[in-house]
Amino acid sequence: MKTLRLILGDQLNSNHSWFDNAESNVYYIMMEVATETSYATHHIQKVVGFFASMRNFSADLKKKGFNFEYIKLTDKTNLHSFEANISRILERDKFESFEYQLPDEYRLDQLLINFCLTLKIPSKAVDSEHFFSHRNELGDFFDGKKTFLMESFYHYMRKKHRVLMVGDAPVNGKWNFDKSNRKKLPKSTKPAPPLEFENDTTSILKEIQDADCKTIGTIDAKRFLWPVNRRQSLELLNHFVDEFLPHFGDFQDAMTPNDWSLYHSRVSFSLNTKMLSPLEVINAAIAKWEGDKNSISYNQVEGFVRQIIGWREYMRGIYWLKMPDYSKLNYFENTNKLPDWFWTGKTKMNCLKFSINQSLDFAYAHHIQRLMVTGNFALLAGIDPDEVDAWYLGIYIDAIEWVEITNTRGMSQFADGGIVGTKPYVSSASYIDKMSHYCGSCYYDKSKKTGPKACPFNSLYWNFYDKHEDKLGKNPRIGMMYNLWRKMKPDHKAELLEQAQYYLEHLNDL
Repeated sequence: MKTLRLILGDQLNSNHSWFDNAESNVYYIMMEVATETSYATHHIQKVVGFFASMRNFSADLKKKGFNFEYIKLTDKTNLHSFEANISRILERDKFESFEYQLPDEYRLDQLLINFCLTLKIPSKAVDSEHFFSHRNELGDFFDGKKTFLMESFYHYMRKKHRVLMVGDAPVNGKWNFDKSNRKKLPKSTKPAPPLEFENDTTSILKEIQDADCKTIGTIDAKRFLWPVNRRQSLELLNHFVDEFLPHFGDFQDAMTPNDWSLYHSRVSFSLNTKMLSPLEVINAAIAKWEGDKNSISYNQVEGFVRQIIGWREYMRGIYWLKMPDYSKLNYFENTNKLPDWFWTGKTKMNCLKFSINQSLDFAYAHHIQRLMVTGNFALLAGIDPDEVDAWYLGIYIDAIEWVEITNTRGMSQFADGGIVGTKPYVSSASYIDKMSHYCGSCYYDKSKKTGPKACPFNSLYWNFYDKHEDKLGKNPRIGMMYNLWRKMKPDHKAELLEQAQYYLEHLNDL
């Protein structure tokens, strides 16, 4: 039977069973369509990175003898929709069946389900053969439960896949070593330079510009630094375990204006496009630790493994359990607009200036910059979660909705009311100063709560708790903060709320 198979831009898994053998009657189609560049305002490095990786994937499989058709963004025959392009090719070449790998985005999943209903030929969806868990596994695991604790799912995944286990017990007797992973980077410590590739993507950039795609951020197209094929992805992974894993756990939450990458792996783009599998990623880290336990302490590898087999799988499970309703949740009913400087980095707040400019320059920020700087501010400022979602989805090269929205709307903005997180992740300046080197040279004074140059995080923090006491007052994880708030003198409370209100009315001027 003559079969057409669709491969999406985040399905670049050359180890998929589809590619065990090249069959003469099986053809593959990949495409760059305008709808995928416009559903959010993407970082230019994100668009270039996806297109470059897709083209390399297609070219590699063609060399191996697979029948491949690749539709570029500027091809005259491109109808700029998955349905239209597939329909044209099915009719043109008289295909007898159509197959696709299950998408990881709800939007595309529904699109392909509905498209297949219109076909007069057989169609089939197969697994992407990438994740540790299937779509509904988290829902099955928590069936009948009121809460969805990541830690419980993490234990289950470790046991099921025999990861860092001794029999039925975790290695070293504890499941989670997160308390050992919260160190501030000493000023004298200088990590090794990050591995940056030098991919020439000038022709792709020109096509994107010719197509009038609206993007944000900067790019050096002659020396594109991100991996754009499996070989480079493996090189980046190996560089991480050799150079950075020995200190990853200790400093995974640290922030500095002097280094954009620190000890992080930056393999998330390769993972989320499936150029790397999560199994080989954690196996590489575990193998390095097992071979060098004298220089790599256990908390370094456990913290990394937890991000991959714990958080990543958990967030995907929540996504498929709660979509599409999840995308509309707004627990605090926030409606404010994102400040203009989120798109330019032109703010007097050092932590936000460096985190945003880093994001614009590299299409990347690590998890604490996203959670406790940009996300923290957005929540304290009452920004509409739709606006926050759109920014995170667009600006980061690794942002695909299944992993972005649960981290942003859930973990960061608490817009889901506590499905993902047991409390809102907000802080005053003290936490940011504790974990970073941002505050010392800031225009604002980290120690001041009110008055000229008082750090906006301080008054906005208490304003947040005051405003949402009806929804948060009984949360046991933040009871201490409400006890402190209730004990404050009325005049001091009023000053804090007045200061916060001024900042909320002048967000674009901060």
